[in-house]
Order: sequence, then structure tokens, then C-alpha cells
Amino acid sequence: ERAKEGGRRVEVRSVRRRGLSPLGSAARGILAGLVGTLAMDLVWYGRYRRGGGTSRFVDWEFSSGLEGYENAPASAQVGKRIVESLFQRRLEAQSPALVNNVVHFATGIGWGTLHGIVAGSVRQRPARHGLATGAIAWATSYAMLAPAKLYKPMWQYSASTLRKDLSAHLVYGLATSATFWLLSRQAASRGG
Repeated sequence: ERAKEGGRRVEVRSVRRRGLSPLGSAARGILAGLVGTLAMDLVWYGRYRRGGGTSRFVDWEFSSGLEGYENAPASAQVGKRIVESLFQRRLEAQSPALVNNVVHFATGIGWGTLHGIVAGSVRQRPARHGLATGAIAWATSYAMLAPAKLYKPMWQYSASTLRKDLSAHLVYGLATSATFWLLSRQAASRGG
């Protein structure tokens, strides 16, 4: 089946012809999003260590020692707002590390799932899909977190800060896309 996009023709293929169901694409996207999240975190951890950080990766990755929400990362603050408004219950000051990790990984897995559904239904161009996924996730974080007063508006950050953040998200997208592609090829070679 062909669709027209911006004056050019784009091939849209049924994922079934490739042996992937939409559910199979989403499942592979979940795993790909997890791998992409870890890849992005390795970029951030490398920068942290080059900047003088001394924590081990596992401690850094899982926010060991994070106390209170005042200085917690945006993902912890988003999670706190969601839980407190949904359940009408205040979260304990000891919970920001857990909330940070749940929201952080859920976000990466969510974008991976979306990537899997889209990439599994269109002609394979893993690098393009990965770059698009990373860039969209990056831009969306500023679009959503600035109005929530968890980020400043994008234009108030330095070009260097935006470049570092974008590059980490592009690594996320490329790792997610490469993992999805490998899992899809593996499924196709097994016949499903």
C-alpha cells in the first residue's frame, strides 16, 4: 500500500507481511526502549564521570542517596505530581529515587513502544527512525516540562546544554532503533 506524504510517495507495509504483528512490534519496542534508555544513560554517566563524579554506575543509575523532592530530577517530580493528584496521597520524602527510576524507565519504554509500532509498520530505515524518535522525545520533554515549571523554556538554555541533551536523546533513538531492527530481523528469520 502506498500513501502520499508531502509530495512524495511513502510505502506503508503491513507488519504481518514481515512476520511482525502490531503486538509483536510493540513488545520489541518495549525491549528496544529499555536498551535505548540504558544507552542514553551511559552517555550521561560518562559525562558525569568526566566532570569529576565518583559514584559507581549502578548507584548513579538508580539514584542512590536521593533524598527529598526539592532537588530531585524532573522525572521524580513528574511522578510525584501524578501519584499525589491521582491517589490524593502525599508521597514520602524517602521515595524520590524509586519514583525517579519508575518514571525515567517508563518514559524510555513508552517511546520505545511507540517507535516499535511505527517502525514495524513502515519501510525499514532504522537510522532515520532512530534519529526521529530521539529528536521527538527530546523536543517533547521541553514542550511538556517547561509549562509544568520543571524545566525552563527551551530558549533560556545555552546552546551547549541543548546540544548535550539532544545528543544523548539521539543516542537513545539510535540504540532503540538498532535494537528494534535486530529483534525484528531475528523474528523474521525464525518466521515470527
